This record gives sequence, C-alpha cells and structure tokens, in this order.
Amino acid sequence: MPPAVVLVTGVSRHLGGRLAALLADDPSIERIIGVDTVPPPRELPLGRTEFVRADIRNPLIAKVIATAAVDTVVHLNITALPRAAGGRASMKEMNVIGTMQLLAACQKSASVRQLVVKSSAAVYGSSSRDPALFTEEMEPKSLPRSGYAKDAVDVEGYVRGLARRRPDVSVGVLRFTEVIGPGSDSLLLRYLRLPVVPTVLGFDPRVQLLHADDALEVLRLAIKSDRSGIVNVGGAGVLLLSQMVRRAGRIAVPVPAPLAEVVGGAIRRAGLLDFSREQLGYLEFGRVVDTTRLRTEFGYTPRYDTVAAFDDVVTSRGLGRRVQPAAVRRAEGAILDAFRAAAAAGARRG
Repeated sequence: MPPAVVLVTGVSRHLGGRLAALLADDPSIERIIGVDTVPPPRELPLGRTEFVRADIRNPLIAKVIATAAVDTVVHLNITALPRAAGGRASMKEMNVIGTMQLLAACQKSASVRQLVVKSSAAVYGSSSRDPALFTEEMEPKSLPRSGYAKDAVDVEGYVRGLARRRPDVSVGVLRFTEVIGPGSDSLLLRYLRLPVVPTVLGFDPRVQLLHADDALEVLRLAIKSDRSGIVNVGGAGVLLLSQMVRRAGRIAVPVPAPLAEVVGGAIRRAGLLDFSREQLGYLEFGRVVDTTRLRTEFGYTPRYDTVAAFDDVVTSRGLGRRVQPAAVRRAEGAILDAFRAAAAAGARRG
C-alpha cells in the first residue's frame, strides 16, 4: 500500500527540506507533515508540506502522529554537527533521546506501518583492523565509543527494538556514507574548508561519498516501495584524503599521531571545527562500504560516483580556489601554538 500521510523529521535542514518538497510534488501522497524545532529557511521551500514546530524529544510528538493518522515516518533528525546542535550534550540528546521518543510514539500508534531511518556508515567505526569493504552483516572491529558514531549505534539499537515489538511495521535503515552536495553541510566539507588541512602523518585514508541528489532518491524509493532492512548507501569508488585536499585547493599539514588530538583540540577551541576523537580515527583509517545490496536488492545505482560527487561540490562551492597566503599563515600559527603547548605540557610532566 503506497504511503498516504508522511511525517518527515528534521525538515528545516537541507536534506529533510528537499525530501519534503520532493514528496510534495507526488500527487499520490495525500499529506506531508514536516517537523522541526525551528522553521525552515526561506531558501528551502517545502511546497504543500505542512510544517509543525515540535521537538521530537517531547512525548507530544505522539499527539502529532495520532492526530494526523500518519502511516509513514521518515526520521532524518540525526545530526553530526555538535556546534550547530548547541553542543555535544544537546546533540546527543536530540539524536538519542529524540529517537527514543519518536519510536515510542510509533510503537503506540495504530496508524504507523512504515518507518524509514537515515543512519550512517559511521556505525562501522574506523580501525586498523577494518576490512576493505563493510557489508551490512558485519560488525565494527572497534565499536564507536563517542560522538556521532556512538549516537548512530544507539539509534540503530532502538530501531531494532521497535522492529521486534512491532513486526507489522516495515522498518528500513539506510546507512549513508558521507553525504555532500551543493547545498548540504557536513563535518567533512567544513574540514576541507580550513585554510590548511591537518592530516595524520603516515596515514592517507580512503573516503567514500554520496551525493545529496542520490541520497534523496534512495529515501524516496524507500518510502514509495516500502523496502525494509538495512542497506549501505554510497557512491562507487573512493578518494584518498590527500586527493581530496588537492582537489579542494587546500594545503595539507601532516601532524604526528600523538599530537593530532592536541591540534584537533586547538581547532575546536578556535571555533573552526568540531574536531573529536571520532574524526581522528576516520582521518587515520577511513571507511568504505559494500553497496551490492543497494544495486541488486534495493534496485538503485547512484548517478554520482565518489569522484563525480566531490568534483560537483568543489565546482559549486568554489573549493578549488587557491587559499590566500594570510589565511595559511594564521592557520599555521594556530597549529604551531598547539605544538608548543603540547611540548610545554610534556616538559612539565617530565
């Protein structure tokens, strides 16, 4: 049975807003309800989507679902950007507590029969023992213990719990690789916008990307065709981090692994980027997933491979422009200050 009333969480963000607008163009869907804590920006038109200002952390989300007789819930309100969420504590609360409340509302609802969750390939972690490709059946070699990756692991655990308690509800979990696009925002793009890009000395990780247009189409197909189960979603091929830095017109500054966390802390305190231990592991070992199930069982082949997705963003955002020397000097100064602070701290301990 095709969806009639669809609720989309995180509708004021780029991906959620674009999905709501895409669904609004489908005459077979009677109502689209977009939920978020803040109104969508003016440059993100939602079409005939009905916007409801609500917090999924509040049990009142159950009333929204019941009143509208929602039959399909699309959960996109999971963020990897602590600063945008008001800090790491707020981010975790929104990701984990918000998901718990939303799933509790779905469990109690008599009308909900489909749930689609945007998850992340970050659940596989990043480790020196990782396989060349992660399939959907594989467990992480090193379980994420903090940050967004830990949130994603917790979210999937709660989703599996709902699937066990409500076997009549079709549950689809989409594990996206890094989503990038002309209007999207991500830690990776913020990292590559730094005047000089700190990398971990001796490591050149493989990175797999997913264009936002392909992410939208996969979400649409998951909603319309009622596909259930876990699916890895990513573009074909990989880029090495060193290749991405060069294509973005940036300058890489290799940092010895023992000092990488110190430099990351300096960048975080300077307000340039939310640099966590989770990102450091990714910058060392990267992550690539197997997308055979996406192509054969789900029935979709992304239009953009990893290289094409990245080049599209570089072109649209002007990332390939050469960095101004003054910006390089400022960034180098911040990194040198971090080195000096680390050396001074080591001398005091000695």
